[in-house]
Amino acid sequence: MSLVYQKKMAAKLLKTGKTKIWIDPDAIDDVGIAVTKNDMRKLIAGGKVRAKPRLGISGGRSQIVRLKKQRGLRSGPGSTKGGVSIDEEKWMRKVRSQRDFVKLLRKRKIITPTIFRQLYLKVKGNAFENIPQIKNYIKEHEMTRR
Repeated sequence: MSLVYQKKMAAKLLKTGKTKIWIDPDAIDDVGIAVTKNDMRKLIAGGKVRAKPRLGISGGRSQIVRLKKQRGLRSGPGSTKGGVSIDEEKWMRKVRSQRDFVKLLRKRKIITPTIFRQLYLKVKGNAFENIPQIKNYIKEHEMTRR
């Protein structure tokens, strides 16, 4: 016995999809007889026809992710959020100003290109705190041309 029409009617009454309708296997004959919406309402009230529960989102995958994060995983550079930290910003400003200073000395021919390369790499390696330290280093090691 085809219950397509009855399922469609029950779906409209229960405000759900046709696939979500459950019909009691023992009451298939009663449901097959139901023609009007009123008949179907009586069957729904009697518990012979009802809507299947809605399926939620499984929490399994999110639980696995949470456990991995507790263990310290999933925290690589691709997962970090936010901009550049203040320390990086400070270091960048310091290094750029020092590099500009060393370039100026080379441009004014106060130091040779080889000494420029040495100083540039020292700046990159964080050897100097500030520009006066670079001046002092050049004076101590007698790196000037003049």
